[in-house]
Amino acid sequence: MRVGVVGASGYAGSEVLRLALGHPRAEVVIATGESSAGRRVGDHVPALAAVAGGMTFAPTVDALDADLEIAFVALPHGQSQRIVPDLLERGVRVLDLGADFRLRDPEIYEHWYGHPHERPDLVGSAVYGLVERHREELPGARLVAVPGCYPTATSLALGPFLDAGAVERTGIVVNALSGASGAGRSPSDRLHFPRLAANAESYGLLTHRHTPEMEQEIGGSLLFTPHLVPVSRGMLVSAYARAREGMTTDVALGILRDRYADEPFVVVLEEPPTMKDPVGSNLCFVSARVDPRTGWLLAMSSIDNLLKGAAGQAIQAWNVAEGWGETEGLPRTGVTP
Repeated sequence: MRVGVVGASGYAGSEVLRLALGHPRAEVVIATGESSAGRRVGDHVPALAAVAGGMTFAPTVDALDADLEIAFVALPHGQSQRIVPDLLERGVRVLDLGADFRLRDPEIYEHWYGHPHERPDLVGSAVYGLVERHREELPGARLVAVPGCYPTATSLALGPFLDAGAVERTGIVVNALSGASGAGRSPSDRLHFPRLAANAESYGLLTHRHTPEMEQEIGGSLLFTPHLVPVSRGMLVSAYARAREGMTTDVALGILRDRYADEPFVVVLEEPPTMKDPVGSNLCFVSARVDPRTGWLLAMSSIDNLLKGAAGQAIQAWNVAEGWGETEGLPRTGVTP
């Protein structure tokens, strides 16, 4: 199928481009990058030089004139809603990696993102692209809102327990560690090597925009604290919820095993996952513990923030939307050491 990657010069976009160039059913016809327009893809992303050939980045607007069947849109929040409607009108299936169509309530979007949604009429038509939780809604979807990395890791860790009524829906605490690539390619003081190296810091305290996305997906209220750590990629989530009576570690692990028994990209571990386990793959590792002394459930997960947390998730959702094998074009093994 004829594929375009809009915003391919960013970290998530270049990962989509990498996966699309290797996908057995994809023919990449355009890759856009506004600040890199006219530059060879292989010069900007040397890792793609051997497969990108003479491809150059085009201006974003050129995607509207390209002969596309599929568009992966990897633009900053607020920008997708300006191009996605035109792509849809042209009959293009859109998988949006940005935040513009994830939240079902435009008023909640305005509150957390600080500006009104320009196309609230399209919000209700978007399918949330977390395949493990929305697989039945995806076949044939024309607009897929690809989840954020923190909501993906959190929802896959906590979701089964909330779905089963095994924990309380209020008072949930989510702590997460993310590699620096999650902050994007644009330089900043926070990402400057002398500050980032051998350091760790929390950010977005009480205001991180993934909070309402997580609450929407799991159906609970939570306090979310993300942390930036000095690694390139990876994500580790530790989520805490009040366990209902009768919950033990064995029961909790059994809930995860039952829920994910047939999921090709979710691995249930006895031991706590590490940040590095899934790097280079579209996998999510999950585990759980129940503390009988305090009555808390600890749900844990790890993902590669640029793959299962972004680009790999988009390809996985595309596969399902088209009715293909879910694992096509996606890695199920990480990189070790």
